Amino acid sequence: IMSILRQNIGASWILRQVCHSYSSRALSGEGAAKTVPKNLLEDKQTAVSQKENGAIFDKRPFKIHLDKAKTYSWCLCGKSKSQPLCDGLHKNEFLKIKQRPIRFKVAKSGDYWLCNCKQTTHRPFCDGTHKLPHIQAAVK
Repeated sequence: IMSILRQNIGASWILRQVCHSYSSRALSGEGAAKTVPKNLLEDKQTAVSQKENGAIFDKRPFKIHLDKAKTYSWCLCGKSKSQPLCDGLHKNEFLKIKQRPIRFKVAKSGDYWLCNCKQTTHRPFCDGTHKLPHIQAAVK
């Protein structure tokens, strides 16, 4: 910025650009901290510690209504026909699928966004990883 100022470009123009950019993001909700829900079973199972991610199923998350009284199985392998939940396809020994489903519960009933790209770091919840260019390019 200092080099721009030295080139006699008006400081007020730069200030207006920075302020406009910031206020536009604030008004649209962009840049606001989004919280990712917590899997209540995260510390009670070993499936969360699986290092490999599954196949990219979709480049968008899936909105689903979840009940706090139920336990769910989220498909990690990316091969389930009932995405985003597991249908047991990983059990077929001929497919040689290494990933196992992630069992999870939510703290309160409501609508949640589950990851469909299978690359999230907050399994099973979407954390925005699907926005990365290599994931967007992987699914047409």
